[in-house]
Amino acid sequence: MCLIYSDEAERRESIGRYLALGWMDHDKVSYFADTTPREEIQSWLDMVSKSDGTESPMGEVELLPAESVYCPNGRFDPDEMLGRLCGCYHQAVADGRAGARVSGEMTWALKGIPGSHRLIEYEALINVHVEKHPTTAVCQYDARRFDGATLLEVLRVHPMMIVRGQIVHNPYYLRPEEFFRERGRSRFGHGA
Repeated sequence: MCLIYSDEAERRESIGRYLALGWMDHDKVSYFADTTPREEIQSWLDMVSKSDGTESPMGEVELLPAESVYCPNGRFDPDEMLGRLCGCYHQAVADGRAGARVSGEMTWALKGIPGSHRLIEYEALINVHVEKHPTTAVCQYDARRFDGATLLEVLRVHPMMIVRGQIVHNPYYLRPEEFFRERGRSRFGHGA
């Protein structure tokens, strides 16, 4: 899924609830933060737990710096990141969790990190990954920071999106094979 937002209150409510529901579903929950401080994420979860009358799951949420997850060697490689997601899923299952739930702030990709130009390729390939390693993921895109062309590409590679707190099917989505074929190449073989 993707969340394209320009309203921080909407983001806070959507992502806070998403993380809390993962914890309640016994998933391993991980959050890859780029600009949001730990205290703010704690307040999101506290707000959800107060409204639901449940305990705050903050101690159960793995909070990691986005760059250390997406670019641990100072560069971004889609295949390596997909391997890390696969490992996250398998570790969650090995730990007795129902599955893995992650959310990442994608603003790290705006910092000129080598390989970050491959972000959309990675986003398209996540859909292949989750078929084999059922991980629930929300990629967060700040519409005030990403340009319109990038956001259109983001829409084309996410089958689901969060709109006003609701998960909806994305009418702009293209399956990975279609997306790469339209670009004149195949990620799954040679050429289109």
